[in-house]
Amino acid sequence: MTPPSPAPQDPPTPTLPGPGAFLSTGQWNAFDRSLGRKAAMSRWLGWRLRGLVAAVLLGCLGVFFLAYWLAAQPTLGATWRATGNGQIELNLAHDSILKAAQGKTLVGLAGPDGRVVPVDALVLQRSARWLIDDVEATRYLGLQRQLGQLLQHDTVQLHFSDHTQLELRPQPRGLMGLGLLFWLLCALALVLFGVALAVLLARPGHRNGVYALMAVCQALNLVFIAAESTLDFAWPPGLAHWDLYVRLALDVVTAGATVHATALYPHRVPHARLWLAAAWAAVGLLVLLGTLDWLPGTWWWCQLGAAALSGTAMVLLTWSHRIEPHPFALVLRRFGFIALGTWVLLSVAVAMADGQPGIQQNISIVGSMIWYVFFASLLLLIPFLSKSQQVMREFSLLAAITTVGTSLDLLFVAAFSLGQVTSVTLALFVSLGLYVGARQWLLDRLMGSSVVTTERMFEQLYKIAREVEARPDRTASLLTRLLRELFEPLEILVVDKLTSGSRVVADGSTLVVPVPNMVNPQPTAPTMGSIVIRFAHRGRKVFTAEDARLTDRIFEQLRRAVAFDKAVEQGRSEERTRLAQDLHDDIGARLLTLMYQAQTPEMEDYIRHTLQDLKTLTRGLAAQNHHLSDAAAEWKADLVHRLQAAECDLVWNVGFDRNVPLGVVQWSALTRVLRELGNNAIAHARATRVDVAMTLQGDRFELVVRDNGIGRDPASWSHGLGLGGIRKRIKQLGGEVEWREVAPQGIECRVTVARFRPTD
Repeated sequence: MTPPSPAPQDPPTPTLPGPGAFLSTGQWNAFDRSLGRKAAMSRWLGWRLRGLVAAVLLGCLGVFFLAYWLAAQPTLGATWRATGNGQIELNLAHDSILKAAQGKTLVGLAGPDGRVVPVDALVLQRSARWLIDDVEATRYLGLQRQLGQLLQHDTVQLHFSDHTQLELRPQPRGLMGLGLLFWLLCALALVLFGVALAVLLARPGHRNGVYALMAVCQALNLVFIAAESTLDFAWPPGLAHWDLYVRLALDVVTAGATVHATALYPHRVPHARLWLAAAWAAVGLLVLLGTLDWLPGTWWWCQLGAAALSGTAMVLLTWSHRIEPHPFALVLRRFGFIALGTWVLLSVAVAMADGQPGIQQNISIVGSMIWYVFFASLLLLIPFLSKSQQVMREFSLLAAITTVGTSLDLLFVAAFSLGQVTSVTLALFVSLGLYVGARQWLLDRLMGSSVVTTERMFEQLYKIAREVEARPDRTASLLTRLLRELFEPLEILVVDKLTSGSRVVADGSTLVVPVPNMVNPQPTAPTMGSIVIRFAHRGRKVFTAEDARLTDRIFEQLRRAVAFDKAVEQGRSEERTRLAQDLHDDIGARLLTLMYQAQTPEMEDYIRHTLQDLKTLTRGLAAQNHHLSDAAAEWKADLVHRLQAAECDLVWNVGFDRNVPLGVVQWSALTRVLRELGNNAIAHARATRVDVAMTLQGDRFELVVRDNGIGRDPASWSHGLGLGGIRKRIKQLGGEVEWREVAPQGIECRVTVARFRPTD
């Protein structure tokens, strides 16, 4: 049988009393400040909390003022739809006067002065932001200005294609007329606004300021879309111009902010200032020229400019990850590619639908709204990635796949002239296929998966519990080995700072784990430092709250295992003491009586030897522990006594590199093995000399017993109780035993235990 290989040594664990090789000075200072923090929310007790509450209240007031203003705007009380020839048809009338005109085509509106403003399907476009042609965008703004002024009059005349004329009195929309979609979009905008301010106020700084800028821009986009959702015919005067130019600026600024953020975080790329200067110069130029109408093809420049800036941000994230394999860079890049892909798909769908009023309106209204909701959900998700908000992740993925499905549906209709049912079916099939295929892939790379199976984890915990109980000073190195196997981090180190529980820091790139006190394995016992783990799964995933809870549960189970093992050992010790006492008081007394009543000297001598063996056994059972050197002295004395009676010499050689404590199992097994080998040398081999060599080097223990007797051919021996008992006891220690002939005569028994550690 091949001897088991030596146990692998623990990897060196760096201890960091100050800034170490793994962390920069700034990173270490951040960790140093966070490790001993007891109340993370205490910093909010001051101006930050008051500022956040005040800002959110102002945002709520702004939304309510907007709602009251829109509710006061006049409306015709009807819904309209675009026809295939680009005209407007009355779809549903809420006013009794208009009900007779349902299904008719509207050709114009007139005010009290009688001047008719001709209308077509263009007026049903809710925003000029998604009109490709500059001429059409200019005409749309002109129509909206005229229609907005007309609706401010007391009465408005509607002219239909059949020469029917109806005079209506526009009525205020009212708060109930704003619709549920308005309130939902405004609520999402307020949540995004609040999160942006919370992130900025929690840690004011340059990078968080850029995130807040992106979030506020998209919150304003959502507010504009909410206002658009209330329109049935015309914008309030002047607001259509604001909608066009402000939303163009918001989209371009958001794209520029992504370049700014990725050039600095998670790792500052070389020549970052040049990247920032170029990005913001491009943003400023696009916004300025677009606002002044000096940029032909403004829509194309905006879409392509935003896509180019977003693509640049993806390049910077890839570059940053190569410089330092930060998991947050990979997560941001994955979400960034999804956002960029849906943006491009939506832009292509709008471009393909140009010239088809009904389809183009659906894309601009439905497709763009879904995309902005999706992007807002991504911005909401980013600060909470390490918190593992499952609902938020699923919402973002569903918003993304809805954007894809809507864009594909409209693209199929515009490009291939498919029917509505066919295009919807095909779009759903493709988008659901993408969702099923990409969802688990994306979540696996975001959250990661444990590489340690449950069986392997229990095996590791059992081994660590036994080793920690024997050597509590090695707790940190043993736990480091376990966490290295569990998370596969790029960096792991032990620090002497105390922390109350496992938690995720540095945006999910780092997990701080307290080292439990195994000397006093109580939940309230103070910790023995902390383990800092960075960049899980070789830098491919972020740490989450589940990882922190997992480590806490693992350490809790380890603490319980150690406490349980100590309780078991205490019970064993008490039971051994009781057995030893019973043997001494009962069996020992009986043997002593028999010795005094022995009929022959031989019988008396035999009983005396039996009493000596019983004394050795009871002393071993009652002892709490045995050190190897003390046990070796006892074994030598016992062998000398036995061999001298048979006129056999003993040569004794021992060599230990350290005096290790023996468990009861080890002491008992080696005691009986030496006795059995000594008895065999006397009774069967008729030896006149026995050589015993015992060594301990590291964890490797060897025992060699050689005699000069008449024994031959050990392979042919039948293993009865004696030899079988030796094999069984050595196997119990995790070792091997081998017999062989030696020259010129005799038998050698070699016992090898590769991992000689205390056992119970």
